[in-house]
Amino acid sequence: MARADQVTHVDVLIVGAGISGVGAAWHLKNQCPDRSFLVLEEQESFGGTWITHTYPGIRSDSDLYTFGYRFKPWVGKPIATAEQILTYMGEVIEENGLGPHIRYRHRILTADWSSADALWTLDVERTDTGERLTFTTGFLWMCQGYYRHSKGYTPDWPGMADFQGRIIHPQTWLDDLDLSGKRVVVIGSGATAATLIPNIADECAHVTLLQRSPTFFIPGRNINELVETLKVLEIDESWIHEIARRAVLHQLSELNRRSFEDAEALRHELLEGVRAFLPEDQVQQHFNPRYRPWQQRIAFVPDGDLLAAIRDGKAAVVTDEIDCFTAAGIRLTSGEELHADVIVTATGFDLCMMGDIAFGVDGRPVDWSQTVNYRGMMFTGVPNLVWVMGYFRASWTLRVDLLGDFVCRLLNHMRDKGATRVDVQLRPEDADMPLLDWIDPENFNPGYLMRGMHLMPRRGDKPEWMHNQDYWREREEIPGIDLDGAEFVYGSLGRSGSRRLIA
Repeated sequence: MARADQVTHVDVLIVGAGISGVGAAWHLKNQCPDRSFLVLEEQESFGGTWITHTYPGIRSDSDLYTFGYRFKPWVGKPIATAEQILTYMGEVIEENGLGPHIRYRHRILTADWSSADALWTLDVERTDTGERLTFTTGFLWMCQGYYRHSKGYTPDWPGMADFQGRIIHPQTWLDDLDLSGKRVVVIGSGATAATLIPNIADECAHVTLLQRSPTFFIPGRNINELVETLKVLEIDESWIHEIARRAVLHQLSELNRRSFEDAEALRHELLEGVRAFLPEDQVQQHFNPRYRPWQQRIAFVPDGDLLAAIRDGKAAVVTDEIDCFTAAGIRLTSGEELHADVIVTATGFDLCMMGDIAFGVDGRPVDWSQTVNYRGMMFTGVPNLVWVMGYFRASWTLRVDLLGDFVCRLLNHMRDKGATRVDVQLRPEDADMPLLDWIDPENFNPGYLMRGMHLMPRRGDKPEWMHNQDYWREREEIPGIDLDGAEFVYGSLGRSGSRRLIA
Protein backbone atom coordinates (compact mmCIF):
# COMPACT_ATOMS: atom_id res chain seq x y z
CA MET A 1 0.00 0.00 0.00
CA ALA A 2 1.12 3.54 -0.70
CA ARG A 3 2.29 5.64 2.21
CA ALA A 4 2.26 9.42 2.19
CA ASP A 5 5.50 11.08 3.25
CA GLN A 6 3.70 13.92 5.00
CA VAL A 7 2.99 13.63 8.73
CA THR A 8 -0.11 15.44 9.99
CA HIS A 9 0.20 16.81 13.52
CA VAL A 10 -2.55 18.15 15.78
CA ASP A 11 -2.63 19.01 19.47
CA VAL A 12 -5.53 16.63 20.15
CA LEU A 13 -6.78 13.69 18.11
CA ILE A 14 -10.27 12.34 18.68
CA VAL A 15 -10.95 8.75 17.63
CA GLY A 16 -14.48 8.15 16.35
CA ALA A 17 -17.25 10.40 15.02
CA GLY A 18 -20.17 8.82 16.84
CA ILE A 19 -22.16 10.45 19.61
CA SER A 20 -19.03 10.60 21.81
CA GLY A 21 -16.60 11.93 19.20
CA VAL A 22 -18.89 14.66 17.90
CA GLY A 23 -19.60 15.75 21.47
CA ALA A 24 -15.87 15.73 22.29
CA ALA A 25 -15.17 17.90 19.24
CA TRP A 26 -17.77 20.45 20.36
CA HIS A 27 -16.27 20.67 23.84
CA LEU A 28 -12.75 20.99 22.52
CA LYS A 29 -13.64 23.74 20.05
CA ASN A 30 -15.57 25.71 22.66
CA GLN A 31 -13.39 25.19 25.74
CA CYS A 32 -9.91 24.89 24.19
CA PRO A 33 -10.11 27.16 21.14
CA ASP A 34 -6.31 27.46 20.99
CA ARG A 35 -5.85 23.71 20.30
CA SER A 36 -5.72 22.17 16.87
CA PHE A 37 -7.65 18.92 16.55
CA LEU A 38 -8.94 16.28 14.18
CA VAL A 39 -11.50 13.50 14.43
CA LEU A 40 -10.61 10.24 12.66
CA GLU A 41 -13.56 8.00 11.75
CA GLU A 42 -13.34 4.58 10.08
CA GLN A 43 -16.84 4.63 8.61
CA GLU A 44 -17.97 6.72 5.67
CA SER A 45 -19.91 9.22 7.76
CA PHE A 46 -20.63 10.34 11.31
CA GLY A 47 -23.05 8.55 13.60
CA GLY A 48 -21.33 5.41 14.91
CA THR A 49 -24.07 3.09 16.18
CA TRP A 50 -26.70 4.95 14.18
CA ILE A 51 -25.14 4.17 10.80
CA THR A 52 -23.79 0.73 11.73
CA HIS A 53 -27.28 -0.56 12.52
CA THR A 54 -29.80 -0.46 9.69
CA TYR A 55 -32.30 -3.12 10.75
CA PRO A 56 -36.02 -2.23 10.52
CA GLY A 57 -37.18 0.19 13.19
CA ILE A 58 -33.74 1.03 14.61
CA ARG A 59 -34.32 3.55 17.40
CA SER A 60 -32.93 4.79 20.69
CA ASP A 61 -33.70 2.97 23.93
CA SER A 62 -32.89 6.13 25.92
CA ASP A 63 -34.91 9.32 25.94
CA LEU A 64 -33.40 12.01 23.74
CA TYR A 65 -33.69 14.72 26.40
CA THR A 66 -30.76 13.03 28.14
CA PHE A 67 -29.24 11.19 25.17
CA GLY A 68 -29.06 14.49 23.31
CA TYR A 69 -26.24 16.85 24.21
CA ARG A 70 -26.77 19.33 27.01
CA PHE A 71 -25.79 22.17 24.66
CA LYS A 72 -28.36 21.51 21.93
CA PRO A 73 -32.09 21.19 22.71
CA TRP A 74 -33.91 18.09 21.52
CA VAL A 75 -37.28 19.00 20.03
CA GLY A 76 -38.69 15.66 18.89
CA LYS A 77 -40.24 12.65 20.59
CA PRO A 78 -38.40 11.12 23.58
CA ILE A 79 -37.60 7.88 21.71
CA ALA A 80 -36.11 8.68 18.32
CA THR A 81 -35.31 6.80 15.13
CA ALA A 82 -31.76 6.46 13.85
CA GLU A 83 -32.59 8.89 11.05
CA GLN A 84 -33.76 11.53 13.54
CA ILE A 85 -30.64 11.10 15.67
CA LEU A 86 -28.38 11.39 12.63
CA THR A 87 -30.18 14.58 11.59
CA TYR A 88 -29.63 15.98 15.09
CA MET A 89 -25.91 15.07 15.02
CA GLY A 90 -25.58 16.56 11.54
CA GLU A 91 -27.00 19.83 12.84
CA VAL A 92 -24.44 19.86 15.67
CA ILE A 93 -21.64 19.40 13.15
CA GLU A 94 -22.99 22.02 10.74
CA GLU A 95 -23.92 24.65 13.34
CA ASN A 96 -20.54 24.46 15.05
CA GLY A 97 -18.26 24.16 12.05
CA LEU A 98 -16.99 20.72 13.03
CA GLY A 99 -17.10 19.20 9.54
CA PRO A 100 -13.63 20.42 8.44
CA HIS A 101 -12.13 18.71 11.50
CA ILE A 102 -13.48 15.22 10.65
CA ARG A 103 -11.66 12.73 8.40
CA TYR A 104 -13.83 9.81 7.29
CA ARG A 105 -12.69 6.37 6.06
CA HIS A 106 -9.57 6.58 8.24
CA ARG A 107 -8.83 3.31 10.07
CA ILE A 108 -6.22 3.53 12.84
CA LEU A 109 -3.97 0.47 12.84
CA THR A 110 -1.45 1.34 15.54
CA ALA A 111 -0.94 4.05 18.15
CA ASP A 112 2.49 4.41 19.77
CA TRP A 113 3.51 6.77 22.55
CA SER A 114 7.04 8.14 22.74
CA SER A 115 8.10 9.62 26.07
CA ALA A 116 11.16 11.12 24.39
CA ASP A 117 8.95 13.18 22.09
CA ALA A 118 5.81 13.38 24.27
CA LEU A 119 3.82 12.32 21.23
CA TRP A 120 1.44 9.68 20.01
CA THR A 121 2.17 8.45 16.48
CA LEU A 122 -0.68 6.79 14.61
CA ASP A 123 -0.43 4.54 11.58
CA VAL A 124 -3.64 5.08 9.63
CA GLU A 125 -5.12 3.44 6.55
CA ARG A 126 -7.50 5.15 4.14
CA THR A 127 -10.18 2.49 3.65
CA ASP A 128 -11.25 3.91 0.27
CA THR A 129 -7.79 4.15 -1.34
CA GLY A 130 -5.54 1.90 0.75
CA GLU A 131 -3.17 4.82 1.32
CA ARG A 132 -1.18 4.73 4.57
CA LEU A 133 -0.95 7.97 6.53
CA THR A 134 0.86 9.09 9.66
CA PHE A 135 -0.65 11.35 12.30
CA THR A 136 0.99 12.63 15.46
CA THR A 137 -0.69 14.21 18.43
CA GLY A 138 0.05 15.26 21.97
CA PHE A 139 -3.22 13.87 23.33
CA LEU A 140 -5.56 11.03 22.35
CA TRP A 141 -9.29 11.22 23.12
CA MET A 142 -10.73 7.73 22.57
CA CYS A 143 -14.39 7.96 21.53
CA GLN A 144 -14.57 4.79 19.45
CA GLY A 145 -17.25 3.00 21.49
CA TYR A 146 -17.14 -0.37 23.15
CA TYR A 147 -18.13 -2.96 20.54
CA ARG A 148 -16.83 -4.22 17.21
CA HIS A 149 -18.80 -2.54 14.42
CA SER A 150 -17.83 -5.01 11.69
CA LYS A 151 -19.77 -7.89 13.25
CA GLY A 152 -22.06 -8.70 16.13
CA TYR A 153 -21.88 -11.56 18.60
CA THR A 154 -23.48 -14.84 17.55
CA PRO A 155 -22.92 -17.96 19.67
CA ASP A 156 -21.67 -21.10 17.92
CA TRP A 157 -24.69 -23.37 18.32
CA PRO A 158 -24.54 -27.01 17.21
CA GLY A 159 -25.97 -27.67 13.79
CA MET A 160 -25.89 -24.11 12.45
CA ALA A 161 -24.37 -25.35 9.20
CA ASP A 162 -27.34 -27.72 8.76
CA PHE A 163 -29.93 -24.96 8.70
CA GLN A 164 -31.33 -24.55 5.17
CA GLY A 165 -32.55 -20.98 5.64
CA ARG A 166 -30.70 -17.72 6.27
CA ILE A 167 -29.00 -16.62 9.48
CA ILE A 168 -28.41 -12.90 9.98
CA HIS A 169 -27.27 -10.65 12.82
CA PRO A 170 -29.10 -7.29 13.11
CA GLN A 171 -25.78 -5.45 13.16
CA THR A 172 -25.07 -6.59 9.59
CA TRP A 173 -28.63 -6.39 8.28
CA LEU A 174 -29.06 -6.87 4.52
CA ASP A 175 -31.01 -4.06 2.90
CA ASP A 176 -32.41 -6.43 0.27
CA LEU A 177 -33.58 -9.03 2.79
CA ASP A 178 -37.16 -9.92 1.87
CA LEU A 179 -39.16 -11.35 4.76
CA SER A 180 -42.47 -11.44 2.93
CA GLY A 181 -44.31 -14.63 3.83
CA LYS A 182 -41.31 -15.95 5.76
CA ARG A 183 -41.29 -17.68 9.13
CA VAL A 184 -38.78 -15.76 11.27
CA VAL A 185 -37.24 -16.59 14.64
CA VAL A 186 -35.49 -13.76 16.45
CA ILE A 187 -33.08 -15.01 19.13
CA GLY A 188 -32.57 -12.54 21.96
CA SER A 189 -34.58 -10.48 24.39
CA GLY A 190 -32.92 -7.07 24.52
CA ALA A 191 -33.72 -3.71 22.94
CA THR A 192 -32.74 -4.88 19.46
CA ALA A 193 -35.17 -7.79 19.44
CA ALA A 194 -37.86 -5.64 21.02
CA THR A 195 -37.44 -3.06 18.27
CA LEU A 196 -37.09 -5.44 15.35
CA ILE A 197 -40.06 -7.73 15.98
CA PRO A 198 -42.94 -5.19 15.81
CA ASN A 199 -41.31 -3.64 12.76
CA ILE A 200 -41.27 -6.88 10.75
CA ALA A 201 -44.36 -8.59 12.18
CA ASP A 202 -46.71 -7.32 9.47
CA GLU A 203 -44.34 -8.44 6.72
CA CYS A 204 -43.60 -11.95 7.97
CA ALA A 205 -45.84 -14.98 7.83
CA HIS A 206 -44.97 -15.39 11.50
CA VAL A 207 -42.27 -14.14 13.87
CA THR A 208 -41.20 -15.73 17.16
CA LEU A 209 -39.13 -14.12 19.89
CA LEU A 210 -36.92 -16.88 21.33
CA GLN A 211 -35.26 -15.94 24.61
CA ARG A 212 -33.17 -17.89 27.06
CA SER A 213 -34.42 -15.69 29.90
CA PRO A 214 -36.78 -12.69 30.21
CA THR A 215 -35.91 -8.99 30.15
CA PHE A 216 -37.52 -5.99 31.84
CA PHE A 217 -39.36 -3.56 29.57
CA ILE A 218 -41.12 -0.28 30.20
CA PRO A 219 -44.07 0.22 27.84
CA GLY A 220 -45.50 3.69 27.46
CA ARG A 221 -46.50 6.47 25.11
CA ASN A 222 -43.66 7.99 23.14
CA ILE A 223 -44.40 11.41 24.49
CA ASN A 224 -43.25 13.53 27.41
CA GLU A 225 -46.31 15.11 29.03
CA LEU A 226 -44.26 17.77 30.78
CA VAL A 227 -42.68 18.82 27.48
CA GLU A 228 -46.08 19.04 25.78
CA THR A 229 -47.39 21.24 28.60
CA LEU A 230 -44.37 23.55 28.38
CA LYS A 231 -44.85 23.83 24.60
CA VAL A 232 -48.47 24.89 25.09
CA LEU A 233 -47.17 27.55 27.48
CA GLU A 234 -44.76 28.70 24.71
CA ILE A 235 -41.70 28.20 26.85
CA ASP A 236 -38.38 28.66 25.02
CA GLU A 237 -37.05 25.39 23.56
CA SER A 238 -33.76 25.67 25.44
CA TRP A 239 -35.67 25.96 28.72
CA ILE A 240 -37.91 23.02 27.78
CA HIS A 241 -34.85 20.90 27.02
CA GLU A 242 -33.23 21.69 30.34
CA ILE A 243 -36.40 21.23 32.41
CA ALA A 244 -37.23 17.94 30.66
CA ARG A 245 -33.64 16.78 31.04
CA ARG A 246 -33.69 17.42 34.78
CA ALA A 247 -37.09 15.78 35.19
CA VAL A 248 -35.99 12.63 33.34
CA LEU A 249 -32.76 12.50 35.33
CA HIS A 250 -34.73 12.73 38.56
CA GLN A 251 -36.95 9.85 37.44
CA LEU A 252 -33.90 7.78 36.47
CA SER A 253 -32.26 8.58 39.79
CA GLU A 254 -35.30 7.23 41.62
CA LEU A 255 -35.35 4.15 39.41
CA ASN A 256 -31.66 3.56 40.10
CA ARG A 257 -32.08 4.04 43.86
CA ARG A 258 -35.09 1.76 44.07
CA SER A 259 -33.34 -0.96 42.06
CA PHE A 260 -31.05 -1.38 45.07
CA GLU A 261 -33.25 -0.35 47.98
CA ASP A 262 -36.75 -1.41 46.91
CA ALA A 263 -36.12 -3.98 44.18
CA GLU A 264 -39.18 -6.20 44.63
CA ALA A 265 -41.65 -3.32 44.71
CA LEU A 266 -39.97 -1.92 41.60
CA ARG A 267 -40.22 -5.31 39.92
CA HIS A 268 -43.96 -5.37 40.66
CA GLU A 269 -44.42 -1.92 39.09
CA LEU A 270 -42.44 -2.84 35.98
CA LEU A 271 -44.48 -5.99 35.50
CA GLU A 272 -47.71 -4.01 35.91
CA GLY A 273 -46.81 -2.24 32.67
CA VAL A 274 -46.59 -5.58 30.88
CA ARG A 275 -49.84 -6.79 32.47
CA ALA A 276 -51.64 -3.98 30.69
CA PHE A 277 -51.01 -5.92 27.46
CA LEU A 278 -50.65 -9.58 28.37
CA PRO A 279 -52.27 -12.11 30.74
CA GLU A 280 -50.59 -13.09 34.00
CA ASP A 281 -49.37 -16.48 32.83
CA GLN A 282 -47.46 -14.90 29.93
CA VAL A 283 -46.09 -12.17 32.18
CA GLN A 284 -44.72 -14.67 34.68
CA GLN A 285 -43.33 -17.05 32.08
CA HIS A 286 -41.83 -14.62 29.58
CA PHE A 287 -41.40 -11.17 31.17
CA ASN A 288 -40.35 -11.72 34.80
CA PRO A 289 -36.52 -11.76 34.79
CA ARG A 290 -34.41 -13.74 37.24
CA TYR A 291 -32.20 -10.74 37.97
CA ARG A 292 -32.79 -7.55 39.95
CA PRO A 293 -34.19 -4.55 38.00
CA TRP A 294 -31.40 -2.48 36.40
CA GLN A 295 -28.84 -5.27 36.75
CA GLN A 296 -29.17 -5.22 33.00
CA ARG A 297 -30.42 -2.39 30.84
CA ILE A 298 -34.17 -1.74 30.76
CA ALA A 299 -35.56 -0.87 27.34
CA PHE A 300 -38.45 1.53 26.81
CA VAL A 301 -41.04 0.08 24.41
CA PRO A 302 -42.90 2.95 22.70
CA ASP A 303 -46.65 2.41 22.82
CA GLY A 304 -45.89 -1.12 24.01
CA ASP A 305 -45.45 -2.14 20.36
CA LEU A 306 -43.64 -5.42 21.10
CA LEU A 307 -46.22 -6.46 23.69
CA ALA A 308 -49.08 -5.39 21.44
CA ALA A 309 -47.70 -7.54 18.60
CA ILE A 310 -47.66 -10.56 20.93
CA ARG A 311 -51.14 -9.75 22.28
CA ASP A 312 -52.57 -9.41 18.76
CA GLY A 313 -51.06 -12.71 17.58
CA LYS A 314 -48.64 -11.10 15.13
CA ALA A 315 -45.72 -12.43 17.16
CA ALA A 316 -45.11 -15.19 19.66
CA VAL A 317 -42.63 -15.50 22.52
CA VAL A 318 -40.87 -18.67 23.64
CA THR A 319 -38.64 -18.90 26.72
CA ASP A 320 -36.34 -21.91 26.40
CA GLU A 321 -32.76 -22.83 25.56
CA ILE A 322 -31.40 -23.96 22.22
CA ASP A 323 -30.38 -27.59 21.91
CA CYS A 324 -29.29 -27.34 18.27
CA PHE A 325 -30.12 -25.96 14.86
CA THR A 326 -31.79 -28.32 12.39
CA ALA A 327 -32.33 -28.14 8.65
CA ALA A 328 -35.79 -26.67 9.28
CA GLY A 329 -35.13 -24.42 12.27
CA ILE A 330 -34.21 -24.74 15.93
CA ARG A 331 -34.70 -27.62 18.37
CA LEU A 332 -35.11 -26.50 21.98
CA THR A 333 -34.01 -28.31 25.12
CA SER A 334 -37.69 -28.95 25.85
CA GLY A 335 -37.88 -30.96 22.64
CA GLU A 336 -40.02 -28.40 20.81
CA GLU A 337 -38.86 -27.42 17.32
CA LEU A 338 -39.31 -23.92 15.91
CA HIS A 339 -39.56 -23.94 12.13
CA ALA A 340 -38.00 -20.99 10.37
CA ASP A 341 -36.97 -19.65 6.97
CA VAL A 342 -34.88 -16.86 8.53
CA ILE A 343 -33.17 -16.81 11.93
CA VAL A 344 -32.07 -13.44 13.33
CA THR A 345 -29.42 -13.62 16.06
CA ALA A 346 -30.11 -10.52 18.14
CA THR A 347 -27.62 -11.90 20.64
CA GLY A 348 -25.58 -8.85 21.46
CA PHE A 349 -22.31 -7.12 20.79
CA ASP A 350 -18.77 -8.34 20.40
CA LEU A 351 -16.89 -6.32 23.03
CA CYS A 352 -13.91 -4.52 21.54
CA MET A 353 -11.37 -2.79 23.75
CA MET A 354 -9.99 0.36 22.14
CA GLY A 355 -11.24 -0.33 18.64
CA ASP A 356 -8.82 -3.19 17.90
CA ILE A 357 -6.00 -0.65 17.64
CA ALA A 358 -2.57 -1.99 18.61
CA PHE A 359 -1.26 0.37 21.30
CA GLY A 360 2.31 0.70 22.49
CA VAL A 361 4.09 2.84 25.08
CA ASP A 362 7.82 3.37 24.52
CA GLY A 363 8.08 0.24 22.44
CA ARG A 364 6.09 -2.02 24.78
CA PRO A 365 2.64 -3.31 23.74
CA VAL A 366 -0.20 -2.16 25.99
CA ASP A 367 -2.24 -4.91 27.61
CA TRP A 368 -5.29 -3.08 28.88
CA SER A 369 -6.16 -5.90 31.27
CA GLN A 370 -2.93 -5.16 33.14
CA THR A 371 -3.75 -1.50 33.69
CA VAL A 372 -5.85 0.03 36.46
CA ASN A 373 -8.66 2.29 35.30
CA TYR A 374 -8.91 5.77 36.83
CA ARG A 375 -12.62 6.67 37.17
CA GLY A 376 -13.39 4.71 34.01
CA MET A 377 -11.47 7.12 31.77
CA MET A 378 -7.66 6.97 32.20
CA PHE A 379 -5.19 4.10 32.63
CA THR A 380 -2.08 3.58 34.69
CA GLY A 381 1.01 3.44 32.50
CA VAL A 382 -0.67 5.06 29.46
CA PRO A 383 0.04 8.82 29.22
CA ASN A 384 -2.03 11.53 27.57
CA LEU A 385 -5.08 9.45 26.82
CA VAL A 386 -8.70 9.61 27.95
CA TRP A 387 -11.30 6.97 27.09
CA VAL A 388 -15.02 7.69 26.91
CA MET A 389 -17.13 4.87 28.35
CA GLY A 390 -20.66 6.02 28.97
CA TYR A 391 -23.41 4.93 31.32
CA PHE A 392 -25.45 1.74 31.16
CA ARG A 393 -28.31 2.86 33.41
CA ALA A 394 -28.50 6.41 32.12
CA SER A 395 -27.92 7.90 28.69
CA TRP A 396 -24.43 7.42 27.30
CA THR A 397 -24.17 11.07 26.32
CA LEU A 398 -24.44 12.32 29.90
CA ARG A 399 -20.91 11.06 30.45
CA VAL A 400 -19.76 12.45 27.10
CA ASP A 401 -20.59 15.93 28.38
CA LEU A 402 -19.05 15.31 31.81
CA LEU A 403 -15.80 13.99 30.33
CA GLY A 404 -15.81 16.76 27.74
CA ASP A 405 -15.56 19.27 30.57
CA PHE A 406 -12.94 17.16 32.35
CA VAL A 407 -10.64 16.68 29.35
CA CYS A 408 -10.75 20.36 28.44
CA ARG A 409 -10.02 21.33 32.05
CA LEU A 410 -7.13 18.86 32.11
CA LEU A 411 -5.68 20.15 28.83
CA ASN A 412 -5.88 23.75 30.03
CA HIS A 413 -4.31 22.74 33.35
CA MET A 414 -1.43 21.08 31.50
CA ARG A 415 -0.94 24.22 29.42
CA ASP A 416 -0.88 26.43 32.51
CA LYS A 417 1.67 24.13 34.20
CA GLY A 418 3.82 23.89 31.09
CA ALA A 419 3.29 20.12 31.07
CA THR A 420 3.45 17.98 27.93
CA ARG A 421 2.57 14.73 29.68
CA VAL A 422 0.14 13.50 32.29
CA ASP A 423 0.00 10.02 33.82
CA VAL A 424 -2.23 8.52 36.47
CA GLN A 425 -0.61 6.35 39.12
CA LEU A 426 -1.62 4.41 42.19
CA ARG A 427 -0.93 6.44 45.32
CA PRO A 428 0.91 5.14 48.40
CA GLU A 429 -2.44 4.62 50.13
CA ASP A 430 -3.49 2.39 47.21
CA ALA A 431 -0.58 -0.04 47.63
CA ASP A 432 -2.68 -2.78 49.26
CA MET A 433 -5.86 -2.05 47.34
CA PRO A 434 -7.41 -5.23 45.85
CA LEU A 435 -7.59 -5.22 42.05
CA LEU A 436 -10.92 -6.50 40.79
CA ASP A 437 -12.82 -7.09 37.57
CA TRP A 438 -13.67 -3.88 35.74
CA ILE A 439 -17.27 -3.97 36.95
CA ASP A 440 -19.01 -5.87 39.73
CA PRO A 441 -21.49 -8.33 38.14
CA GLU A 442 -23.81 -7.69 41.08
CA ASN A 443 -23.91 -4.10 39.87
CA PHE A 444 -24.32 -4.69 36.12
CA ASN A 445 -23.89 -7.89 34.14
CA PRO A 446 -24.94 -7.87 30.46
CA GLY A 447 -23.63 -10.76 28.41
CA TYR A 448 -21.22 -8.76 26.26
CA LEU A 449 -19.39 -7.49 29.34
CA MET A 450 -19.29 -10.85 31.07
CA ARG A 451 -17.90 -12.50 27.91
CA GLY A 452 -15.22 -9.87 27.48
CA MET A 453 -14.28 -9.02 31.06
CA HIS A 454 -10.79 -10.50 30.56
CA LEU A 455 -10.10 -7.76 28.02
CA MET A 456 -11.00 -4.92 30.34
CA PRO A 457 -8.77 -2.97 32.74
CA ARG A 458 -8.79 -3.60 36.47
CA ARG A 459 -10.65 -1.58 39.07
CA GLY A 460 -9.94 -0.91 42.71
CA ASP A 461 -12.32 -0.64 45.63
CA LYS A 462 -11.95 3.13 45.95
CA PRO A 463 -14.00 5.71 44.02
CA GLU A 464 -10.95 6.99 42.14
CA TRP A 465 -10.26 3.57 40.64
CA MET A 466 -13.68 2.48 39.39
CA HIS A 467 -16.35 3.41 36.90
CA ASN A 468 -19.27 3.38 39.31
CA GLN A 469 -21.96 3.83 36.61
CA ASP A 470 -23.62 6.44 38.83
CA TYR A 471 -24.22 9.67 36.94
CA TRP A 472 -25.78 11.31 39.98
CA ARG A 473 -22.51 10.92 41.91
CA GLU A 474 -20.20 11.66 39.02
CA ARG A 475 -21.91 14.90 38.06
CA GLU A 476 -20.57 16.23 41.38
CA GLU A 477 -17.35 14.20 41.65
CA ILE A 478 -15.84 14.67 38.17
CA PRO A 479 -16.07 18.50 38.13
CA GLY A 480 -14.54 18.42 41.63
CA ILE A 481 -11.49 16.30 40.73
CA ASP A 482 -8.29 17.86 42.07
CA LEU A 483 -6.03 17.86 39.02
CA ASP A 484 -3.03 18.25 41.31
CA GLY A 485 -4.02 15.23 43.39
CA ALA A 486 -1.45 12.53 44.11
CA GLU A 487 -2.88 10.28 41.37
CA PHE A 488 -1.79 12.73 38.66
CA VAL A 489 1.86 12.96 37.56
CA TYR A 490 2.85 15.70 35.13
CA GLY A 491 6.00 16.06 33.10
CA SER A 492 7.53 18.17 30.37
CA LEU A 493 10.40 17.92 27.91
CA GLY A 494 13.58 19.77 28.69
CA ARG A 495 15.62 21.44 25.98
CA SER A 496 17.51 18.21 25.39
CA GLY A 497 14.29 16.27 25.07
CA SER A 498 14.70 14.64 28.48
CA ARG A 499 11.63 14.22 30.64
CA ARG A 500 11.19 16.59 33.57
CA LEU A 501 8.62 16.11 36.36
CA ILE A 502 6.45 19.05 37.31
CA ALA A 503 5.16 19.46 40.83
